[in-house]
Amino acid sequence: MQMTPLRVARTEPAAEGIHLIEFRHPEGAQLAPFSAGAHVIVLAPNGSLRKYSLCNDPAEADRYVIAVKRDPAGRGGSVSLVDGARAGDLVEVSAPRNAFELVDAPGYLLIAGGIGITPIMAMARVLAARGARFRLVYCTRSPEQTAFREELGGEAFRGKVTLHHDAGDAARAFDLWTLLEKPGRDHVYCCGPRPMLEAVRDMSGHWPGAAIHMESFVDAGAGIRAADAPFAVVLARSGDRIDVPPGVSILEAMRAHGHEAPSSCESGTCGTCRTRLLEGRADHRDLVLMDDERDTQLMICVSRALSPEIVIDR
Repeated sequence: MQMTPLRVARTEPAAEGIHLIEFRHPEGAQLAPFSAGAHVIVLAPNGSLRKYSLCNDPAEADRYVIAVKRDPAGRGGSVSLVDGARAGDLVEVSAPRNAFELVDAPGYLLIAGGIGITPIMAMARVLAARGARFRLVYCTRSPEQTAFREELGGEAFRGKVTLHHDAGDAARAFDLWTLLEKPGRDHVYCCGPRPMLEAVRDMSGHWPGAAIHMESFVDAGAGIRAADAPFAVVLARSGDRIDVPPGVSILEAMRAHGHEAPSSCESGTCGTCRTRLLEGRADHRDLVLMDDERDTQLMICVSRALSPEIVIDR
């Protein structure tokens, strides 16, 4: 993966616990273009590589803007970036990639939870500029934790945005069924915490599958569980046997042994790394596979094994 040193043009609070960081080329050159829903990989000062969605308008060719939630309970990348990156610093940033692309549709339903607003914000800006029909529902704990709150209350988004604050009380969560009960011709784009994505998946089973698009804002490492056990994955095409320890995905273990595989979101939401499961039992942690696919397929970016060994078609 090629990285480019970009200069931190500014870093400032965007909401409680959320910081906005803007990158520009150190020589003022234009940056590689991106589309709404795209993300970049950023090398934090502590050496961690983290994926962040771009939240600015793709028409802005001279800058990338990300919003970072400072998470003390995470693996350290967000804390390092928020606390360690200062205006004027050079930070290594990848070219944009997009596993959450806007497609042409008669209308759009955008659903965001917490820091999941970042790719959704870029989409809302693009759709507003186009004059497209869309609705945005943005769920947070409180107004103070709502990034872009003032902008979303502006004229460009008037009548299109619903802000919902639940104070962290599940009983006060937004009723997503009111949005998804009756399928229409709109496409749904949802980014947020895992429970929100699972709720949208479960409530949209009667929608056309191609109309539902989801992305997790959590990196693959956040799916680590205390009970995770080591296992081995056998690559059927080469016969190689690779040990996969706790805290490492199948995809990461394969890469460490020189085996590449297609991937994009690396959070179990896009389906790019879908792989045939030939033997063994998988511990599925994706939001893509249907129940009748789980005995024969898995997503190697997040899923693990329930058996000591699995064999996959790689």
